Amino acid sequence: MYARNVTLHLKANKAAEFTRTLEIAFLATEGNEVLAISLWEKKENAEAYGRDTYAAVLRTLEPVVEGTPEVDSYEVSNSTFHKIASQNQNQSQPVTR
Repeated sequence: MYARNVTLHLKANKAAEFTRTLEIAFLATEGNEVLAISLWEKKENAEAYGRDTYAAVLRTLEPVVEGTPEVDSYEVSNSTFHKIASQNQNQSQPVTR
């Protein structure tokens, strides 16, 4: 698994507009700072997104983001994400009549 972290600095009073502009999971916000983490099956998929799609996302966010976002990429060595998803599936049992 491969992860891309993007840290953005929002323009003043633009946090609400940001959340309306882009539907992504915020793992951390600190005032006007936003951290978005995306997980990819393969490094190549994350790189393709960075090459082919990310510029369009930045253009969409331009009215609410100040400066250039910082992007860091990592190889994921361990994750509990799959365990959480697996547990949720076990809790959601279909109702039979």
